[in-house]
Amino acid sequence: MEEKKLDVNSIIGFVLIFGILIFMFYQNRPTPEELEAEKAKQEQVRAEEAQEAAAKVETVAQQPSLDTTDSLAVAQYKGQIGAFGFTAPNTGETILENEVLYLRISHQGGEIIEARMKNFVTYDSVPVYLIKEGNQDFGLDFSTTDNRVLNTQDLFFEPSLSSSNGNQVLSLKAKTANNQFLEYRYEMKPNEYLVDFSIRSQGLEQVINDQKPIVLNWRLKGIRHSKSIEYENRYTRLTYNHEDDKISKLSEGSDDEETESDINWISYRQHFFSSILAANEPFETGQLASRNLVEEESRTFGFTKEYLSELPLEITGGVLNKDMQWYFGPTDVDVLSKYEDLGLADSIPFGWGIFGWINRYIFTPFYSFLSGFFPYGIAIVIMTILVRLAMSPVTYKSYLSQAKMKVLKPEISELGEKYKDNAMKKQQETMKLYGKAGVSPMSGCVPALLQMPIFYALFMFFPTSFALRQKSFLWADDLSSFDTIYQFPEGFSIPFYGDHVSLFPILASIAIFFYMMMTTGQNMPQQPGMPNMKFIMYLMPFMMLFFFNNYASGLSLYYFVSNLITIGIMLVIKNVILDNDKIHAQIQENKLKPKKENKFQRKMREMMEQAEEQKKVGKRK
Repeated sequence: MEEKKLDVNSIIGFVLIFGILIFMFYQNRPTPEELEAEKAKQEQVRAEEAQEAAAKVETVAQQPSLDTTDSLAVAQYKGQIGAFGFTAPNTGETILENEVLYLRISHQGGEIIEARMKNFVTYDSVPVYLIKEGNQDFGLDFSTTDNRVLNTQDLFFEPSLSSSNGNQVLSLKAKTANNQFLEYRYEMKPNEYLVDFSIRSQGLEQVINDQKPIVLNWRLKGIRHSKSIEYENRYTRLTYNHEDDKISKLSEGSDDEETESDINWISYRQHFFSSILAANEPFETGQLASRNLVEEESRTFGFTKEYLSELPLEITGGVLNKDMQWYFGPTDVDVLSKYEDLGLADSIPFGWGIFGWINRYIFTPFYSFLSGFFPYGIAIVIMTILVRLAMSPVTYKSYLSQAKMKVLKPEISELGEKYKDNAMKKQQETMKLYGKAGVSPMSGCVPALLQMPIFYALFMFFPTSFALRQKSFLWADDLSSFDTIYQFPEGFSIPFYGDHVSLFPILASIAIFFYMMMTTGQNMPQQPGMPNMKFIMYLMPFMMLFFFNNYASGLSLYYFVSNLITIGIMLVIKNVILDNDKIHAQIQENKLKPKKENKFQRKMREMMEQAEEQKKVGKRK
């Protein structure tokens, strides 16, 4: 077969054809003027279509009776309008407000689109908003009898504002006919943060498919209110009441979700302010979720956490009827305690168990009483003085134990030298000496343990006490947050310490250091096999410096004053109350008395003797 080859003439022909095609393309391409005219024509067509859609929306929105199909069509047209770059027509809003709370409620969806506190501002003097600019979505998902899924956010509600016993009542109805509707009802009382809210249906048995659940969806992004978003986010948390008033929480530091039953209320806490949905009859079940929106590298975000609740609602006899309450207000025990029947004060993080009890029923009312007479910082100082005086008997017991250990220190040193090659025997003889002298090396730890509930209760009190919010003292602008005397350059931060220097933690750490010098520097004998307690005690002030740098300045102020007072009390005990000669005489007298062993002491002695005997047997073998 003859092989076909591509000769020079063929190549020239292809090149000419390709060149002619390119020439024809450039000759026939539209000019810039033609392109501009075509673009203007397309924009005109889009504008006409958008005007037609807007006109249909306006017509439907003005009808007194809305069909759910038309409402869904309006939502679809609204989406088209948005695609063309225009805004939807104003569907209307209603304002509910009293002396403390301002609510703006949209007629589309019937949901609250703005919630503002009238008596509070943020760190930069902006009004405190819990809901604003689309940070909340609230609506019902339900199925129709013709198997369509609708959301009430797509429906238009007809408003009716009235007054009842001095309360403002707003009724919003999405109608399919005059006597067939879905209603949202809001009732606001004077000077109250709590707003009654109910959802009910009438005559919609032929529209709503009761074989599928109606689901209430509530999503909210917590708006930043504090200077440090990381500090604020630490106390921002989803808390809920369920199953016989049990209080549970989602994770504060990471994403979390739970499915619970018998839910009485759900609190979306934003540190010092809360958005709470409470039900007169518990939600049978619900899915709750929390997502952390704050990252280390994004400290300027406007939101802290995103919350989501999905709560199925019961339909009885084809009718939906659910009575609830909204709370938009401060996370303040004085305010929330007014709603005792709902138990909303339990949403405040007082602390766990006995610690929370001390915080809630002792420190919180006690400080509220003092701050009614004194400036807030002075009230902390006075409370500190009174707490330390109340704990002075415990301090006395602790120092007495240390004084006894100091008297015995020479004898303990002699035992250490005598049995330096036999650690077991040394420990055994040391315990015998303690027993004869009537001294327990652990007696100094017991007072410290008794102070732990006080420590932890105060640890929770200062960062969460609403009474301290934005209250200044000396150089601290806000006693509920950390004080700052120096701010590091932007982008610079010391790990575990932060991006600022706080003075109160420095003062507290210095006071703790001198306290440790007095209590452990001279009285803590080193036991074989035990860690170096002196090193640990000296390390503690340094650790506290790092730890408290990012906590409430009121807490650092308390520990600074507390340690100064404790040092003063111990100096009085040492130089005025206690007499080392009398202590020594008492110890010698105790040595002469027959000492009865309790079961624990006898058991420990027998175990040590057995261990010593086994050691001797091992050596002989």
